[in-house]
Amino acid sequence: MSAGTGRVGVGVIGAGTISTQYLTNLTSFPDLDVRFVADLDLERARSQAEEFRVPGSGSAEQLLADDAIEIVVNLTVPVAHAEVARAALEAGKHVWNEKPITLDTTSAQELLELADRVGRRVATAPDTFLGAGLQSALRLVASGRIGTPMSAHSMMLSPGPESWHPNPDFLFAVGAGPLYDIGPYYLTALAQFFGPVTRVHATLSQSRTERVIGSGPRAGQTFPVEVPTHVTALYEFASGQTASSTFSFDSHLRRVQLEVAGTDATLEVPDPNTFEGDLVLHTAGEAQTLPSTGSTSTRGTGVLELARAIRAGRPERASGALAFHVLDVMQATIQAGESGQPVDVSSRFEVVEPLAEDWDPTEATL
Repeated sequence: MSAGTGRVGVGVIGAGTISTQYLTNLTSFPDLDVRFVADLDLERARSQAEEFRVPGSGSAEQLLADDAIEIVVNLTVPVAHAEVARAALEAGKHVWNEKPITLDTTSAQELLELADRVGRRVATAPDTFLGAGLQSALRLVASGRIGTPMSAHSMMLSPGPESWHPNPDFLFAVGAGPLYDIGPYYLTALAQFFGPVTRVHATLSQSRTERVIGSGPRAGQTFPVEVPTHVTALYEFASGQTASSTFSFDSHLRRVQLEVAGTDATLEVPDPNTFEGDLVLHTAGEAQTLPSTGSTSTRGTGVLELARAIRAGRPERASGALAFHVLDVMQATIQAGESGQPVDVSSRFEVVEPLAEDWDPTEATL
């Protein structure tokens, strides 16, 4: 199908907390034309549309009926990702899904097959790897500064989001937890450095079956925990490297760590849940801090990159294939932890070159 010309029309489905950051950025990118905000709560959709000067608001059905909308940004809760994305594809739209692409690889595969049939694209968060921090790290590793990359270590430790999030229930439901909520940032970053994962070893645990909401109008209420809240994994990659990773909502010592070790040096990579941050290069007992360079636009950057890819007729970087692989790896992690046996991962994706250092989302190019 034709890649079209001019600015790309965008509609947002889901006007919850994360939509504010998305709309802040999407409405600032000159290559995008944000036309509609939809939500089950029509008043919430109207309020967000008004705040960001988006001309239309209402239901998802109304949004999908707008022929000028080419990309649907799906910010619904994870359990609704597949259904909403399917409806958008059937309406002839491209889709940007918040993470994960769906809750399981079966529905994700069906979604990608539908996209192929209708000639549309499914791209998926996280897009943090498109920011200055990770792109600078990728360019440094590609330049040979650490020698041959050999291994990686990543860690995200926290006591969990229920202390600050006013409605944290869904973050402890199936499709979330520290692995599915935070893991995609780290696994997507590791995939950029090393390519596809081929085998997973893992252990799982859960410290509590209930948690207490710590802020907002529901403070003091309890809710059930349906997923593992501490996950430790060893990932083997097709390229021969390995990575050890821990994702936890059970630690009162907060830690964020991602490092890539090579034959000549070890690189401390900025937090993969952000778009910026300094790099620290360790060589022969010395540490050198290197500023990152490139775009520091935040969530929504991937939507812009998708839009430009559509217009150029080239593959997008935050592709459905990459998102499917990350989901496949997370599903394998749970299977390995539950079985006590390593689990093979068969899905693959194409690794792309880092972005040019001068790539700029705020530039008008279409």
